[in-house]
Amino acid sequence: MRLFVVVLCFIMFNSCKEEYKRSINVTKVIIEPIFVDSTLSVRAIDFNDEYLYYGSSDHIGKRGLNEEFKINLSELNVSSNKNHFKHILNYEEKPLHFRAIKEVEGNLFIISIANPARLYKIYRKSDKPKLVYEEVNEKVFYDSMDFWNDQEGIAIGDPTDNCMSIIITRDGGNTWTKLSCEDLPKTREGEAAFAASDTNISIVGDHTWVATGGKASRILYSPNKGKTWEVFDTPIIQGTATTGIYSLDFYDEQNGFAIGGDYTKPNDTLNNKIRTSDGGKTWQIVANGKGPGYRSCVQYIPNSNGKELVAIGFKGIDYSNDSGDSWTHLSDEGFYTIRFLNDSVAYAAGNGRISKLTFRE
Repeated sequence: MRLFVVVLCFIMFNSCKEEYKRSINVTKVIIEPIFVDSTLSVRAIDFNDEYLYYGSSDHIGKRGLNEEFKINLSELNVSSNKNHFKHILNYEEKPLHFRAIKEVEGNLFIISIANPARLYKIYRKSDKPKLVYEEVNEKVFYDSMDFWNDQEGIAIGDPTDNCMSIIITRDGGNTWTKLSCEDLPKTREGEAAFAASDTNISIVGDHTWVATGGKASRILYSPNKGKTWEVFDTPIIQGTATTGIYSLDFYDEQNGFAIGGDYTKPNDTLNNKIRTSDGGKTWQIVANGKGPGYRSCVQYIPNSNGKELVAIGFKGIDYSNDSGDSWTHLSDEGFYTIRFLNDSVAYAAGNGRISKLTFRE
């Protein structure tokens, strides 16, 4: 009996180590417009069961998700769409530009780029934005925002001193505090971040990773919701103001992927895709010289065991089912950012439109 138990445990242990096999392999993507507006330039989206929220170059908006997307593009008029709401937030009579947005338990948080940085909270039962943080500095530029839970959140931006700008809330977003450079890794010359897709931050549990780019492109890491930080080098292309990591995502505490390149040379495929399996401490270049060139956003497909990835940019949509070792080009349609609803449906936004994407065999 003892031998039988030992053998049974051995079999069960090894069966858990079997390779992940999903029942489908994505070969195409169906793109359905949610709304189209030639004035839009959207690099930040989020959603809940009721609305899709977005930040654009001159306003923030929300689009109801309760109706099916059956849109006659020749007749579409966003301003008269009763299921689409806009907020234009001005500073000194000029509209603010938003590239970071987050929905948390029905409340919406948005932060503007450039000087001054203004962070607003819009409560669930109110359409009136409340200013909860403001930073005035010629160098200020916030790039991305995320939350650990409904009380604690983080936003990151370019350096105003000799460290990345990091602000944190611990009270549901009502107040925010900027971390001192004494408590953060020092930046290198020309190191900043890109506000390309609101995906410079990735959170798994209490663990947080922040991607930098430019003349130096590294990973800032905190194991404890932003209380302490360390920094890791990466082998991604870097050295100029337009190179480095534009987006990263972690599937779990160990496995992550980052993508970028040089948006001025979007077809270059060398050294622009990197992967980690040790929590971001070390990174390896993958699919070098092949697969997608510059892309502004990468996301793991949910429930894919860290195997399936989608990368998007203004040059199109690409898919990998082997953790980034090889890629399939699905579409030439360009987008800036993407968020998954489940393992086959996502929302993507870009220049002039927001769309629903369905991934199929």
